[in-house]
Amino acid sequence: MKFHAMASAAVLFLVSGAAFAQDSKTPQGSPNSKVEQASQGPFSTYNKIFFARMKTILVGSAEKMPEENYNFKPTDAVRSYGQIVGHLADAQYNFCSLALGETNPGLKIEETKTTKADLVAALKGALAYCDKAYDSMTDASATQTVKLFGMDMPKFGVLNINNAHDMEHYGNLVTYMRLKNIVPPTSEQAPPAPQKK
Repeated sequence: MKFHAMASAAVLFLVSGAAFAQDSKTPQGSPNSKVEQASQGPFSTYNKIFFARMKTILVGSAEKMPEENYNFKPTDAVRSYGQIVGHLADAQYNFCSLALGETNPGLKIEETKTTKADLVAALKGALAYCDKAYDSMTDASATQTVKLFGMDMPKFGVLNINNAHDMEHYGNLVTYMRLKNIVPPTSEQAPPAPQKK
């Protein structure tokens, strides 16, 4: 019974979030217009909007940490800041290649890139690759199944897991930034509004 209640709540949340997202103030005629969003469907639109926000947060986090802290790790048992950025880049290719029906290029960014410049560029490239998956997804195509971790999974679920994985590791990056007295992107204060004369 609890499962059904939780599942119903999750569906209600997704539908209401997608409906809210469709009422955004995007100008008509732009690539993200309400007409295009409606043709994608509410679930795919919500997933796309969430991913767009995650892209901004992840790139901002990668750019904000100084180069000298890219090797920082709070304990030896965890990844360094740079390794997390590389892992996030690798994961974009993993999840989004599945959703696109393409072969994962297997770039092993976490293992091969070490400088901030290389890791930021790799993350941006990986996120751009995922744009193709989110931009082309519709609610109809989202029901097609693929194998993820040995299970049949709808493509919608694959992109949902990518978003959740991004958020999970953004939490790691936030902790590392806070330990270095850096304010994470989602905690930055908005600049004050200009004074009227």
